[in-house]
Amino acid sequence: MTAGIRIPFHGDPLAQAGTIALVVLVGFSIVGLTTNIFGSPTTLGGPALSVPGPGHALGTDQLGRSLMPRVVAGIHVTILLSAFAVMIAATVGSLLGLLSGYFKGLMDEIVPRLADLMFSFPAILLAIMISAILKPGTPSAIAAIVIVTLPVMIRVVRAATLTVAEQDFVIQARIAGAGLGRILALHLLPNVASVIIVQAAYSISFGMIIESGISFLGLGVQPPEASLGSLLHDGRVYLSVAPWLVFVPGIVLAITILSVNLVGDGLRRTIDPLIE
Repeated sequence: MTAGIRIPFHGDPLAQAGTIALVVLVGFSIVGLTTNIFGSPTTLGGPALSVPGPGHALGTDQLGRSLMPRVVAGIHVTILLSAFAVMIAATVGSLLGLLSGYFKGLMDEIVPRLADLMFSFPAILLAIMISAILKPGTPSAIAAIVIVTLPVMIRVVRAATLTVAEQDFVIQARIAGAGLGRILALHLLPNVASVIIVQAAYSISFGMIIESGISFLGLGVQPPEASLGSLLHDGRVYLSVAPWLVFVPGIVLAITILSVNLVGDGLRRTIDPLIE
């Protein structure tokens, strides 16, 4: 091993495998989109439904578009869209969780009850309802992921804040006259940041499931854009004659979600070594 290079999650082979797989997938998507080495995802470059082989490593779809660049584009869209939506949910959920856990009282009654109300709907049904109310497309997918992942973030951050808010350094800062913004930014947020990071990692994998689910139903990413879920939607009709249109994006989606979950597990074990 080259000196000075640290392997992430040392001693955790599963997390390392997840990290490597995720880096490879993201690397493929970045290289494919910046260099066009795999071709254009929208170019009609071959016969329709041709089997994988020379010229089209993963075959072509019903319009003669090479599946390889579409899968590469789908990886980029699915990961980026889910990560962006979770970033929004993490920002809003962290703020609400911090305020709820710090103030308690009426604030701690309203915010958790709203989160519980959102939890009362099955996640995929809630996502479908949001996408149906809004116009199908990328904004609908983002909104669905935000709404579905927000309650978990609120509850996790609130639980962590309740413990930190009772610590002496927070009480001393309050007695010293520190403002709310200072207490939140300098005393509470740094001590719950690890919880937010771990939950965000898990939420990204869940967000990819939600995005793929609603895109598979035709309510998410719309043509000519491609996500892994929309590729499954397009290929389902041709499953009997062109199974690679479903199997390839399905396997890539499964590997991507598994990789993110393994990274999340690694982060959790790194933060709390007592977790088995």
